[in-house]
Amino acid sequence: MSEQTTISQGVRFQTVESGYQDQRIDNYLLAQLKGVPKSLVYRILRKGEVRVNKKRVKPEYKLQVGDVIRIPPVRVAESNPLPSANLDQVQALQHQILYEDEVLMVMNKPAGLAVHGGSGLQFGLIESLRALRPDAKQMELVHRLDRETSGCILIAKRRSALRSLHEQLRSKTMDKQYLALVRGHWQKHVKLIAAPLLKNTLKSGERVVRVDAEGKPSETRFRIVEQFTQCTLVEAAPITGRTHQIRVHALHAGHPIAGDPKYGDSEFDLAMQQVGLNRLFLHAHKLTFKHPQTGKDITVNAPLDEALRNTLKKLGGRQFI
Repeated sequence: MSEQTTISQGVRFQTVESGYQDQRIDNYLLAQLKGVPKSLVYRILRKGEVRVNKKRVKPEYKLQVGDVIRIPPVRVAESNPLPSANLDQVQALQHQILYEDEVLMVMNKPAGLAVHGGSGLQFGLIESLRALRPDAKQMELVHRLDRETSGCILIAKRRSALRSLHEQLRSKTMDKQYLALVRGHWQKHVKLIAAPLLKNTLKSGERVVRVDAEGKPSETRFRIVEQFTQCTLVEAAPITGRTHQIRVHALHAGHPIAGDPKYGDSEFDLAMQQVGLNRLFLHAHKLTFKHPQTGKDITVNAPLDEALRNTLKKLGGRQFI
């Protein structure tokens, strides 16, 4: 169902129809205002420039059928044309599809590929997938991964699936597990990091997150998988979904992740480069969720890429290689 739209002096008024019932207002705006920086979307929400039924709303407000949304005039960057489906980089993604049916897809995202274009990038994962699946007109990312993080990422091909999967994220019934190689020996008794995270955007546009009492509540479970001489392979399961959460929580525990240019340890990274690691060792290796249509549990595993497997092999690892 498409929404009804009227325009008044540069301001848009959109009436919510059934296809958007219970979608969060922030996710709705991010989808509607393609090309608008995420920070600007949250700024116009925070300042009350976006209204629902003439009232201010918070980003987590869930839309109801019949709501009238006031969207202020914003400068929308020209959307990048989709890349050619014949490009080698786009074609290579065909081999990274871990699961696909008519309503969703799970990819093993390569490290170094941004999830979407922008910030000087011509195209990212979602644009590439839209080029590969031109009939999936409603294809959207369900969640995100940092550019240098590899592994499972979930894509909805229908709006109804997107709503269902977003609800699973909100209700914390979707299980995401990551593998991370961290500095030092992780202590066995440290199984949960609960530390509030505050996000700052620098003048350069770079996002930096730190533990701060005024930040948002954030929790990550950690489990030791394999211990090495100077580092530990851990499994990290984020309970909340904050920006850079696993990376900052690992640092907060005193165990920065190998190859992390933002929150890492340069000496440790140099030692890891000696065994061939030249990227962030953070990989979303397992994803479990309920299928939006059948309600059945789906578990998808993403194998480590060659660079990460070789690193573990050189460290004497016995798992995931």
